[in-house]
Amino acid sequence: MANFSKPTVPRFSVDVYQNEFLPEGGRDVNAIVTVASTGGGTTGGFANGGGTAAAGVVIMVDCSGSMDYPATKMRGAREATAAAVDTLRDGTHFAVVAGTHVAKEVYPGNGGLAVADARTRAEAKEALRRLSAGGGTAIGTWLRLADRLLSSAELTIRHGILLTDGRNEHESPEELRAALDACAGRFTCDARGVGTDWEVKEVTGIASALLGTADIVADPAGLASDFTAMMEHAMGKGVADVALRLWTPVGVEIVFVKQVAPSVEDLTGRRTEAGPRAGDYPTGSWGDESRDYHVSVRVPQAAVGQEMLAARVSLIAPDPAGGDPRPLSQGLVRAVWTDDLAMSTSINPQVAHYTGQAELADVIQQGLDARKSGDRDGATAKLGRAVQLAAASGNADTAKLLSKVVDVVDAATGTVRLKAKVAEADEMTLETRSTKTVRVKR
Repeated sequence: MANFSKPTVPRFSVDVYQNEFLPEGGRDVNAIVTVASTGGGTTGGFANGGGTAAAGVVIMVDCSGSMDYPATKMRGAREATAAAVDTLRDGTHFAVVAGTHVAKEVYPGNGGLAVADARTRAEAKEALRRLSAGGGTAIGTWLRLADRLLSSAELTIRHGILLTDGRNEHESPEELRAALDACAGRFTCDARGVGTDWEVKEVTGIASALLGTADIVADPAGLASDFTAMMEHAMGKGVADVALRLWTPVGVEIVFVKQVAPSVEDLTGRRTEAGPRAGDYPTGSWGDESRDYHVSVRVPQAAVGQEMLAARVSLIAPDPAGGDPRPLSQGLVRAVWTDDLAMSTSINPQVAHYTGQAELADVIQQGLDARKSGDRDGATAKLGRAVQLAAASGNADTAKLLSKVVDVVDAATGTVRLKAKVAEADEMTLETRSTKTVRVKR
């Protein structure tokens, strides 16, 4: 049974890694910004401001007809959800939703959320025993119901867990996109695909839009441990709605802002204006963890010997009292012009590493798309480059996944052959996990 100690407020730090030196006329400045949150505890977080904040979790379980084929999927989903319920910290608000072509409240079923304790956990697990499969799939309706339930209480941390085994066939892509747009910024959501009949880009798109994680659980027997781990991770969140605020001087352009560890996520298009020359990029909820961001800006040309502040990066969180957002920590990105060729052409190791990791994610997607379309030469070239990048950066997990799709002749040069037969689960696992990165060794 869940038993968590009283949480403490996490502390944030921001460190900037860059080569600030530019040649005369140079304009592009790149920096890796490492954000770390410590001291909040990895379980039972949910702290904000000076005390414990209310948290809510909605578990959305696919109950469409395909969950009965094989029957182990529905059984695994029931057991996994029960395991997740057991992991809930006392006092956490929660609900369970059954998802088909409509969304139905399974527990508590009163249009709101239950508060976790021994009694409500037992009641929820009893309700789960009555879950059965039947109907279609309309994931947007599940998300909208989760949003309504999470909005029914005063919560600081709002989180969803979504499980599906099939394609979103009973609503249009536009309807799902509209639901994601409506829910973005209102709660975070981890998404899981069970089996191999679901669409990778749908599941990863849900997680991306709602700042959560996505993964495959090819064998339903693995659902319980995966759901438990997801819930434990959610229980460790201590501060919600944290934003990366980027302020730039007059004349400086934003090229991009990307999360690059623990996975690649382009945040550039998610900017919201935050005053003169400042914009906020959402990062979601934080527990005890560290993430890396790649910030690229373009500065005006300047002469040798000049220097300038290219950007100021701050972590911003909502004020629990409802006032202006409060700064948590900040770092500075600089530009210095020099005629020293060695200084201006040196590539910062962190920047180089994560540039390679972002390319690795891109070429895996391109290679798998080419393979699906029958372009064997294109697939071989892209997946070969992926093998080369994975080997060079020490990304052993991705290298292992790639080896199930291609035969590696020479990893250093990226020489590979496409395998004649590839298990569907192996290909989907590579695609789903293609954006996961390995941290740079400092």
